[in-house]
Amino acid sequence: MPIPTEERTASRHGWVQALAAVLAGLGAMVLTAGLGLWAAGAGDLPDGAFPRVVAATVVTAVGGTVELTGDAGDLAETAGGLSVMPLSVTLVGALVTGAGFLRPLRHRAVAGAPELAGWAARIAVLWLLGLGGLAFAARQTFAVSLGDGTLGDIGDVFGASPRIGFTTDVPLTLLAGLLWLAGVLALALLVSRGAPLPPRLLRFQESVRPAAYAMVVLLLAFVALGIVTGLVVAVTRGQPAQSLALVLLGMPNLVWLALTTGLGATWEGRVEGPFGLPMPHVLDEVLRTPDNATLNLDTLSGYDGRVWWLVAVDAVLLLAAAFLMAARSPARMRAWQHAVHMAVALAVTVLMICLGGRISAHYGLSVLGVGDLGGNLSGSLFLRPRLWGALGLALLWGLVTGFLGALLARRVHRRGEVESR
Repeated sequence: MPIPTEERTASRHGWVQALAAVLAGLGAMVLTAGLGLWAAGAGDLPDGAFPRVVAATVVTAVGGTVELTGDAGDLAETAGGLSVMPLSVTLVGALVTGAGFLRPLRHRAVAGAPELAGWAARIAVLWLLGLGGLAFAARQTFAVSLGDGTLGDIGDVFGASPRIGFTTDVPLTLLAGLLWLAGVLALALLVSRGAPLPPRLLRFQESVRPAAYAMVVLLLAFVALGIVTGLVVAVTRGQPAQSLALVLLGMPNLVWLALTTGLGATWEGRVEGPFGLPMPHVLDEVLRTPDNATLNLDTLSGYDGRVWWLVAVDAVLLLAAAFLMAARSPARMRAWQHAVHMAVALAVTVLMICLGGRISAHYGLSVLGVGDLGGNLSGSLFLRPRLWGALGLALLWGLVTGFLGALLARRVHRRGEVESR
């Protein structure tokens, strides 16, 4: 019997379909970054820099590297660096790109490994071309005013006009972007119950897919809760532009940090100089200290006792995720197996949050030694987790909630379950 034309086209997954998936993913990221930066006031940047800043934001959203640069001839010295992922842009890109990858695979039970690899390779080639174009576009310089004080007088006498800017490391950006894409496509296959897998991997879908799906739902639930909270704050306290910028650029950075903090994890950080966090004021208060500060439930409760509600929110949402995982799993699976699956899945999720939620930024300017790279014209910001403690707590929470979720799901009719007569 001849194969219909539609099925032959879908099985080949042509370049046009791959191009549509890549353009949709990158377009969604550019749109999200552009709107977020516009709300943050970046539309007023000089020298037509706004499109290049948008490109740099998309580059960092997939793990790319943006380097701060400076130039003032022989009279000045500059140093700087920036490492942060705007996870709102990352999340939008992952959802749209993953959906574009899965669309031609729908209504299929099984797909061979060569077929999946060929389809993914087409997307990867076009993705690298698009990301490379953004990486080359993400570079700009700005003139820096030295002010009316001593530094300004020195600059006028010697004709020093410092300029700062940013550029990208294109090879590292392409490597990071390729790894990001590989992770997104693999996760898309794991999360979607209807996506086909190679025959050799079918035996893993009963244990991996429900857990992966539950973790994605958990992360999206925290984002949705954060968006609702942000909108309420915008309506009741004003500053809608600032709230919109946070939602479109860094809402997952905030709510996923809250997720790990509610588990009991500890982060370390410090804020000094003009830098600030696009987060609640209490975080800036905790981190703006002469020495490195710790960020956890104990230190935050000293400023606002309501942070203890994070524990309750984590408990409810984790239990709901564990119940969902158990309800989508085969009925023959035992409670202790659900607990193990939940613990491993939550630990991997927390690991990804810890790696993606790190922040590091510093900049300094010195003219003829005046200002010193650690003076008023400098600033630094960093935030990093205590990784092993966070992973240990995730395993513990996963074991407990996974076991309880399995018990709650016993009353739910699940796949593979035969009703007694």
